[in-house]
Amino acid sequence: MSDILREAGPVFLGSRLKRLAERMQAEAAIAIAEADLPCQPGHMALLAALARGPQSVSQLVAAVGTSQPGVTRAVGQMAKLGLVDTMTGRDQRQRLVSLTPEGEAAHATALTDVWPRIGGAVEDLLATVPGNFLTTVEQVEDALTDRSLLDRARPPRKTALRLLEYRDDLARAFHDINAEWISAMFVLEPVDREVLENPREKIIETGGTILFVEADGLGVVGTCALKPTGGGGYELTKMGVLESARGLGAGAFLLAATIARAQRIGADPLYLLTNHTCEAAIHLYEKLGFRHDAGIMADYGSRYARCDVAMRYNPAAPA
Repeated sequence: MSDILREAGPVFLGSRLKRLAERMQAEAAIAIAEADLPCQPGHMALLAALARGPQSVSQLVAAVGTSQPGVTRAVGQMAKLGLVDTMTGRDQRQRLVSLTPEGEAAHATALTDVWPRIGGAVEDLLATVPGNFLTTVEQVEDALTDRSLLDRARPPRKTALRLLEYRDDLARAFHDINAEWISAMFVLEPVDREVLENPREKIIETGGTILFVEADGLGVVGTCALKPTGGGGYELTKMGVLESARGLGAGAFLLAATIARAQRIGADPLYLLTNHTCEAAIHLYEKLGFRHDAGIMADYGSRYARCDVAMRYNPAAPA
């Protein structure tokens, strides 16, 4: 028979840990019974906590880290076994749980006989496992305290994106967004600086377009330009998204809007020039209809020293 929990990987981790705990507790229960203790494995942590003095149920919940219904149920079981009693605290509304003489005797037996033997057996077991398993468990517990599993499982909140047209007060954003990615991967060439430092003169006043994408809470995070190159052709150029805004879908949003604008003004050909190291961008270009084109490379590729990929918008052509 296949082991479904093992095969499923991380999705059934909770069930797998529960199965492991149940197996270990079942064998620990035998050791507890051999010591003539009436307790169950689930009572052991409460015995240890109550040995420090009377505590309320809420204090026990904090001490053992399990649910209040579970602690209340275990306290009820221990009361029936004569191991604990409840009394009214200084605050008449609060009930405190304390060990009875029988409970104190059970704790003493557990402390001197049961826990050393079970603890030694667990240490022997963990010695067969690489690394420090208990440290890993603590790290997982701390990580869940910082951020719950449910919070991690929920899809990220979709950030609203808006398209903006070029304004002179956005010229700095046009420069900085593009300078960031170009400088990170290549070297700013003179042709880059000429356009980035003079966007109105080099693009807008020649009949081109510059679009921006704005994200809620982040401001302008991306930009892309359509630069006329004669004969009805337009180069899709200077497209970039800030590193801090990656993963929001801003690039795809911006590229789709720029293609739609190019189609509206009748750009033919609509092309772009890039480098093979820009793999993620090339994949996005291909996904939205750009195809590698030797003719575009021959006609326009010499404009940038870094250019070794030329693409033309032609969604009807095979990818």
